Amino acid sequence: MAITRERKERLVAQYVALLNKTGGFVVVQSQGLSVKDIEGLRAVVRGAGGKYIVTKNTLLGIALKQAGWQVPENLLKGPVAIALGMENLPGVAKAVLEYSADAARTEKMKITGGQMGASTLTAAQVDALSKLPSLEELRAQIIGLVVTPAQGLVSVLQQATASIVNVIQALEDKDKDSAA
Repeated sequence: MAITRERKERLVAQYVALLNKTGGFVVVQSQGLSVKDIEGLRAVVRGAGGKYIVTKNTLLGIALKQAGWQVPENLLKGPVAIALGMENLPGVAKAVLEYSADAARTEKMKITGGQMGASTLTAAQVDALSKLPSLEELRAQIIGLVVTPAQGLVSVLQQATASIVNVIQALEDKDKDSAA
């Protein structure tokens, strides 16, 4: 069934809007997946803070050019879909890779690469990206780094205060002993 020119223009505009909101995407070839599996993949990607869309390669290429992205033509061959990272590309990459690791889907799903900013990623680089901590994990690590020295400082101040109190108490006890 042919797509009308109007529909193509709407799809390109939709792709451009999504590309302007994301930092990158993962390219997935999922030939032979059931509708149930694709819906499951969409849910997993959505849960990771991303968006999964089946694309038409030529329209995606046009949208990438319009959005100022590099067109990874070597990745846009055959039936593909993209998992947009939105605010959490490492988390989305991890979710897609974990979903594809299921024995029933391994043969039907292939991560061919991705795009992050101006860089085209290979499948191995997407795998490495998936092993990076998520944005939430990074925030927690940074907070831990900030809080740990503060806790140490509070501990030192409490110990110093306790030492001063102990010295004053000892002086007071000494004065009482010498007065008696």
